[in-house]
Amino acid sequence: MKILGFPWTIRTRLTLLYAGAFLLAGVALIAFIYLFLGQVLEQQFMIRTAPGAPPLEETPGALDQTRRVVDIMIRRARVDTLQTMLIASGVFVAVLTIAAGIIGWLVAGQALQPLRNITLTARRVADRSLHERIALAGPNDEIKDLADTLDAMLERLDRAFDSQRRFVANASHELRTPLTITRTLIEVALMEAKANASVRQLGTTLLAVNERHERLIDGLLTLAGSEEGAAGRHPLDLCEVAAHVVNEQVTIADKVGVRLDADVRPAPMLGDGFLLERLVQNLVENAIQYNLAEGGWVRIATGMEDGQATLRVENSGPQVPSYEIASLFEPFRRLKSSERLAEPGRRAITRGAGLGLSIVRSVARTHGGEVEAVARTEGGLAVTVRLPAAGDVGDDVISPGT
Repeated sequence: MKILGFPWTIRTRLTLLYAGAFLLAGVALIAFIYLFLGQVLEQQFMIRTAPGAPPLEETPGALDQTRRVVDIMIRRARVDTLQTMLIASGVFVAVLTIAAGIIGWLVAGQALQPLRNITLTARRVADRSLHERIALAGPNDEIKDLADTLDAMLERLDRAFDSQRRFVANASHELRTPLTITRTLIEVALMEAKANASVRQLGTTLLAVNERHERLIDGLLTLAGSEEGAAGRHPLDLCEVAAHVVNEQVTIADKVGVRLDADVRPAPMLGDGFLLERLVQNLVENAIQYNLAEGGWVRIATGMEDGQATLRVENSGPQVPSYEIASLFEPFRRLKSSERLAEPGRRAITRGAGLGLSIVRSVARTHGGEVEAVARTEGGLAVTVRLPAAGDVGDDVISPGT
């Protein structure tokens, strides 16, 4: 919102407040002077007749006419004087009101400069690191109290995130290592020549359970890492990430009879390549997994829309109730529908833990973007991810094979 070309900010409101207060005071002063001057002129220019002289209405002849003319001239002079004073005062007050607005704008800007410094520091801290502090110098006023309070909050947040980073690093090692050892032992046991059919069946089941636990832990760690923030943002093209994921998922899609269609166009941006690859991978895997048993398809498209890097993943599949869409982005939530490709007889995709779309939303928010999911009338979902772009793009199309 703008007022006369100026943004509707606190500085604008303070400027208008200063100018408005001055204008009201000026108008009140003009009104007082007008009334006071009118009374003074009425007394100063009043025609006083000699003592005992008859009133003006009873004075005959030429003297009567002369007195009437003089009276009219005096009244006209009084009115002209008041009008001249009113016009001059109005112009003067208008000029001073404009000057008061300019001065108010400068004074408000100077007074709000510490707040702007606080805002800029808070933005830098949010985008980069929590180690920076505002450290505002100056008198102990309300603004410094605000800055000190924010510094204390940033200190607590910094400690909390450091604790989270240490937990993620420790959990990554402590949780993955036992599962890796377990998987290795099971695979070695299955390779034994003396292992009978029942042992092999048990080993296969244990491997599937172990793989599910690995995916669960990997998803939790990725979710924690994405909520913490991208480790490093570098220039990349979302279309290259999507093309890489499509190339990896083509084999799995072929096994379950799902056709992958890719139309990936340049979408340059700044981001964490690992997290963005996981975002695209989760969307494509979900689109393949929750699909039709026969004749299913998945469409992946990237490009630029309204100055944003956009990824759209659309698939055929079972009908999705609109009221269930919001819950799909919560951790450990899945569609209630049982129509899925990851069935015991068609193990092309390991059953997920319900973290896929939660990770997608978290990664998108970490990069300053948003995710939108819409249920298709024919069945399936259309998920659109919009992320801040890094610059202009061309119209070249990158195929999955490049």
